[in-house]
Formats: sequence, structure tokens, C-alpha cells
Amino acid sequence: MTGRILIAAPKSGSGKTILTCGLLKLIKDSGSAVMSYKCGPDYIDPMFHRKVIGIPGSNLDSFFSDAEKIRRIVAEHISEGYDAAVIEGVMGIYDGIAGASGKGSCYDIARITGTPVVLVIDVKGMGPTMLSVIKGILSDDTSHLIHGIVLNRITPHYYKEISPLMKEMLDEISAQRGISVSLLGGIPHSDEIRLSSRHLGLIMPDEIDDLKEQVDTSARLLSDHMDLGLLEDIMGQAEVLQDDWICNDIQDNKKYDDQTVTIVTARDEAFCFYYEENLRMLEKYGIKVVEFSPLHDEALPADADGILLGGGYPELFAEELSWNSSMRQSVHNAITSGMPSLAECGGFMYLLDKLEDKEGKQYSMSHIVPGSSHNTGKLGRFGYITLTGSAGIIEGLSIRGHEFHYYDSSNNGSDALAVKPGSGRSWECVHAGDDHVWGFPHLYYPSCPELIIRFKKAMLEYKARKEI
Repeated sequence: MTGRILIAAPKSGSGKTILTCGLLKLIKDSGSAVMSYKCGPDYIDPMFHRKVIGIPGSNLDSFFSDAEKIRRIVAEHISEGYDAAVIEGVMGIYDGIAGASGKGSCYDIARITGTPVVLVIDVKGMGPTMLSVIKGILSDDTSHLIHGIVLNRITPHYYKEISPLMKEMLDEISAQRGISVSLLGGIPHSDEIRLSSRHLGLIMPDEIDDLKEQVDTSARLLSDHMDLGLLEDIMGQAEVLQDDWICNDIQDNKKYDDQTVTIVTARDEAFCFYYEENLRMLEKYGIKVVEFSPLHDEALPADADGILLGGGYPELFAEELSWNSSMRQSVHNAITSGMPSLAECGGFMYLLDKLEDKEGKQYSMSHIVPGSSHNTGKLGRFGYITLTGSAGIIEGLSIRGHEFHYYDSSNNGSDALAVKPGSGRSWECVHAGDDHVWGFPHLYYPSCPELIIRFKKAMLEYKARKEI
């Protein structure tokens, strides 16, 4: 299969993730080089894609990036040899940042990238009302991007009964639109497919022992119950993104582009939330990314010039992180000696004095930031933010980001102001200095290249001192 498709639904929990994974497997098994994307700021769904196809998936987010940069991300991957792409939507097809604007929705991403949409409807427990639901969604498809419908969790018997009515309705709508909308198939319910959730979304793919079997089942169901030839025809209608959209984001980095430094990045069961475009940007700026494990390694890699501590679930591994005192001491010594560092959400929690686990017991962490973190039992400051820095390497910078956490701390910092789009709600946050940025917000580096320019400069200065 070649081309590009976006999988959307009327709401969360419709089966987008497992169907996307099944489709990725089918495309990969067909011999095509396939790339995956996730609409919005979610970290976990791309991990499922990575487990299926063996490559990182990227996020496409129209709050983090303008339309040109989003097209550039997709065009760049095409230039790298990927001939097929599957984009998994987020929430409902038209659900955006705030209100009814649609900005930030998966429909917005489909429009920006010129990608045809397949709408997945979970019809379990639903009768002919599904016709009204689909008709209503299609009536708001002003750009005529929806080309296919898949009925999920439907019995084969009822699919045979409802499909003639469905096709008749879609034929009428297609005639009015002048663009075909096709019923691609009905996927029956399977007890073998079950993805559980926890407080930040789906549980991690490495925690699902039979994930491969579930994906295999999904791929088989798609192969048996969906018109893959018609799906490929729809994928082939995606807009061709031109190579001239690909350009180098590095503008002011020429002074440092021939000097390399190494940033060591926490990656294990406790720390695993990273935007792929952030890591790609670091590498484009001559910053080598090397992984280490705060859970399993005894110390930081010897060649470290900087530290990146991403988000994840450190609260689930608080005891193990605390037991690894040699790593905690290694991180403490490195940062207090001036090694530049970035820490976000769970990574920030690791830098505090104490971390509370889900039972309320506190464990010692890295003792870099005075204070402790605790479970609030509810989402705090959830959603998109624009961060304006007032100190250190973020002074005067405006950076797009996102917060998504049930934990809070007794010392969130005050070196930046976070403002939510739409509501204008704001709060102080983040600890920043000449060599560090620590706080709950997940930052999207491509929204502010100057941050990486300044951070690399700090790493180069540290490296020079270290060599002396």
C-alpha cells in the first residue's frame, strides 16, 4: 500500500489505536515503508505504533506548529523514503483546543496535510441511529475530507442488514458532494482485543504481554472484513507534499553547527514521554542523543554534556528509583557541578527531594529542587499552554507546551508564566537558570528554536570546562 490516510472517530474509545496498529501491520507486511503519526500532544499512542512498525512515530499538532511546519514534517519523512503513512486522530474528529473553532483537531491536521479521512464508528449497542450520526458528521465535513466509513464492533449479521441502507445513504451524499464516500467494512467485536487505561491514558505497550497477538488479531479482522483495495485507492488521493517545503529550521546556529555535544536522555519504564520532533531537532543542531536508565544504570554515561529527563510514570517506580542511590547521586553531582539539564513533568519530579507513590509513601529522589511531589487525585492545569520565560536561558522566550499530570509539587517555580489558549488562565511555573529548565510543562522545542540554541551554548561551555 502507498499513500496517506487519517483514522478519525466521533469520540475517544472508538478503537482508533488498535485499528491503526492493525493497519500499520498490514501495510508493513505488504512490503511498504510506512510512517505513523499521532494528532495532538499524546505520547503513548506513538509508542504502540513504534512497537508495531519498529520506528518512532511523530506528533502532528496545529497548536505546537503552524501549517507550513506540519506539512514540512510529513514531507521530510516522505523524502526519507517512506511511501505510506497512517495518522491516528485524537478525541472526536472536530474536537479542538477550545470551543467550536476546530483548531488543533484531527480534522484540522487532515485539512493542513491534504490527507483523506477514514471515519471509525463504534456501533456496539447502536441501531439505525448510526446512520444519523454519520450523516451529521458528514454534514460538517466542509472540506470534503472524509472518504471512507468503518463500522467497528458490529456483528456480521447486523452488518449485512444495515450495510444496504448505509450504502444507499452514502451514495446520496456522494452525489451531492461530487466526491465518493464509501463504506469500507464492518469489524466484528473480538474478546482478544482489550487495551486498558490508567490515569494518563492507555497503559504502556511494554506492559501488555500479548500486544503482538492483539495487533495480529486486529490486522486479521481488517483483512477479512474491510475492502483494502478501496482503502488503498483512498490513500492514493492524499495531496502530494512538495520537496520544496522541506527546509532547515536551523537559522542562527551556524556558530555552533560544527561542534557536537552529547545529551543523555532518560529512557526506561519510568521515563519514556518524548516528542520525536524534539529529539530530531536536538540531533539536527549537532546534539547527540544517548539514552540511559535512572532505574537500571548505576551512573550517567561518562560522555554526558547535558541531561534530558522526560516525563513518564516515576510514581509507579518510586521505590526502585529511590533504591538506585548511585544513579540519584550521579545525577545530583552532575547538575550541581553545572551540567546543563532539562526536566519535564516526571523528570522534574525526579529532581525533587521526595516523591510520593500511589499509596502515599514518600521516597528520596535527587535533592536538586527543594520540595516534594504528591498525587492530587485529579488532572492539574491540564491542556495546552504558551510559556513565557522571565529568567535564565528562557528569559524573553515564548514556547508552546502541554501539561497533563495528576501529581503536583510543593515548589513548582516562578521563572515563567504559563497561559492557556482561549481562556487566558495563567500561572507561574518552572525553575530556570543559565544552564537549566525544570518544571511540569512538556515543551515542544520546534516552537522556539532559540531555546535549543541557548541550551547547546550552555552545553558547549560546560564541555569546555570539563575538558580543562
